[in-house]
Amino acid sequence: MSPTQSTDTRSGLLFAFTAYMWWGGVALYIKLMDHIDAIEVTAHRALWSLPVAAVVLIAIGRTGDIKPTLASWRKMKLLVVSATVVSTNWLAFVWAVNAGYTLEAALGYYINPLITVAMGGLLLKEKFTRAQLVAILLAVIAVSILTVWGGRFPWVSFFLAITFALYGLIRKTIDVGPSQGFLIETMLIAPIALGYIFWIQWTGEAALFKTPVNFWLLAGCGPATAIPLMLYAAGARRLRLSTIGLMQYIVPTNLFLIGLFVFGEPFSQVQLIAFGLIWMALVIYSWSALRSQP
Repeated sequence: MSPTQSTDTRSGLLFAFTAYMWWGGVALYIKLMDHIDAIEVTAHRALWSLPVAAVVLIAIGRTGDIKPTLASWRKMKLLVVSATVVSTNWLAFVWAVNAGYTLEAALGYYINPLITVAMGGLLLKEKFTRAQLVAILLAVIAVSILTVWGGRFPWVSFFLAITFALYGLIRKTIDVGPSQGFLIETMLIAPIALGYIFWIQWTGEAALFKTPVNFWLLAGCGPATAIPLMLYAAGARRLRLSTIGLMQYIVPTNLFLIGLFVFGEPFSQVQLIAFGLIWMALVIYSWSALRSQP
């Protein structure tokens, strides 16, 4: 997003809304591959994203940042780290959806903004506002309730939230566009993904060519991953930061509704109380963020 963007445009809202709905709904697509190992799905997600991202960037003429970034040792070191972090996030998400933890994944993306705020305070020495502290405290109480009364620490939620927040923190320090950065990240991940795919194909464990459906599902992981990122990049440039911040809750809300009503995952009273506290925390956090906007 342009830092000078002060008004929302209709096209920006459409692009961002489509991206967020797509991201939230991708769980439905991932669930179609619950018979395929999560690592294989993630490898294909990275591999097939590369040509899609490249074609889109070439088509819109936004390849100018690629060469200078590839020539910068500092940027490339950070992009190696960000590529590693985002690929582990993808793997955890695929596993969570197919193992029946979609609601826990939704919780992770709900608390992601609060984890980001906490990281900013702890790692970048940013000052917490009173509202942010209250929101973080409510999130801590919610997680404690899930751990003590629910009987299990929500590690899936925390892993997804922390890796995504860490990814955002790293990318914030790299002077490269989101789409260009994504292309370079997939360039870094693709050789490893391709090597893994060849290896499991050689050992006979690969699902890719076992059925035509498997092939098209795995190949479709590329567009399913890359297209919403491009839509988001287009929308973010046309929207205010506060609008983008509020719209991000579309993703976990979609996940929550899919996990509850489509996948039929169990939802206890303890989870309801915890989610209620998280939603309250996000209202406080969002209200504070909106008030601070000029």
